Amino acid sequence: MTSTATRPAPATAAEGHTSRRSFMTLVRVETRKLFDTRSSKILTAILVTLGLGSVAARGLVAGPHFFTLAGTSAIAFGTLLPVLAILTMTGEWSHRTALTTFALEPRRGRVLAAKCLPPLVAAVLAGLLGLLAAVPVTAAVAAAQGVPADWQVAPYTVLGWIAAMVILTAEGLAMGVLLLNAPAAIVIYFSTPILWSAVGRLGHVGEVLAGWLDLNSTTNPLMNGGMTGGELARLATSALVWIAIPMAVGVLRVSRKDIG
Repeated sequence: MTSTATRPAPATAAEGHTSRRSFMTLVRVETRKLFDTRSSKILTAILVTLGLGSVAARGLVAGPHFFTLAGTSAIAFGTLLPVLAILTMTGEWSHRTALTTFALEPRRGRVLAAKCLPPLVAAVLAGLLGLLAAVPVTAAVAAAQGVPADWQVAPYTVLGWIAAMVILTAEGLAMGVLLLNAPAAIVIYFSTPILWSAVGRLGHVGEVLAGWLDLNSTTNPLMNGGMTGGELARLATSALVWIAIPMAVGVLRVSRKDIG
């Protein structure tokens, strides 16, 4: 009697589906990566220290005004959160781990989407941290100065303030995925406000261009708690130029990039 070799049963569609990583698993992995490197740990520590320290320092100068103190933390958060976002997008290429990452999850778009979520959530949490830190500082300053504390703040002002930080963080993500080079992306991110400030002084045309394309300026109405239809149009235009288009081009570049 001849024996026949036993062939393994082909994987079913359900088994193939369950063998793939879920999107939330990818998000957890990318969240760990966000705070796992030495540079990210140092940057996070600096971010929290400067954010909380600025709230306390402003309280000594500005008095017990809750939202004024909370808004001061946006100087540190709005500056360093985009850098953290850039490092998130460029880390795979600077540490040469892209081959491993995309081998474990070949669908690169899912990986990039998972990379975007942690920095954006961190921007929201940073805004909440600034608000939380301003509560005891406002109360302490009011008690020390013997004056009533100013707790008034409109909810839409808080939402707009946090939304502005999220938008600036998204700009960092877009620059990172477009260039895939942390130093270049960071230099461009910090130099564009200076460039637009110079453009705005070049007459009427320069002023109009800066008013429509400078993302740092078009987000100011959000931070100030009010936005007209024209201001919303300028914000949408600048976000298209600095976030949507660079992100789309960067995703296309990563999807076609040879990482062998």
